[in-house]
Amino acid sequence: MFAKKLIAAAAALLAVQAAQAADGSVIDSVSVDYGSSAKVRMVRLGVQKDWNVRWFQSNGSHLSGYWDASFGFWRENQYKNVSGAHENLTDIGFTPVFRWENDNKKGIYYEGGIGVHRLSELYNNDTYRLSTLFQFGDHIGIGYVLDNNWEFGAKIQHFSNGGYRKPNTGVNFVELKASYHF
Repeated sequence: MFAKKLIAAAAALLAVQAAQAADGSVIDSVSVDYGSSAKVRMVRLGVQKDWNVRWFQSNGSHLSGYWDASFGFWRENQYKNVSGAHENLTDIGFTPVFRWENDNKKGIYYEGGIGVHRLSELYNNDTYRLSTLFQFGDHIGIGYVLDNNWEFGAKIQHFSNGGYRKPNTGVNFVELKASYHF
């Protein structure tokens, strides 16, 4: 029921974006990520809003960033360390992301961000456990924006509660990302 409401909210947000003029858009891009970790897979959908700032501009590049709101699905394949046991959970996240990019926003980029995430269930997979539903998610990544506004990237993402409650083994994902910029 909760997941259906979130999907409906995401669809409504995309409809609002479609109705906005290009200069007053609510979001600037949409993305899908696929990630893998120790006996867990993840698919995440996201919407982004560019900050439209240029810090440390030099030699045709600058530091900028964007807001990233996401909704993810995790599939645990060794739930409670039992081989063949499966569990699904959802992840809602919000992350400010810093990006070093070319002034024309095309070509190669490097990025990093630290955000907050809320899991629907406690993560308990293989030998990894998270004791809280609230998690920090930080990542570093590299990618390329094509001339047709498609973006492809790779990143490493770590989830942890920051050590404020044990157990907190953390979860690390290697992810591939595809995004389209409006």
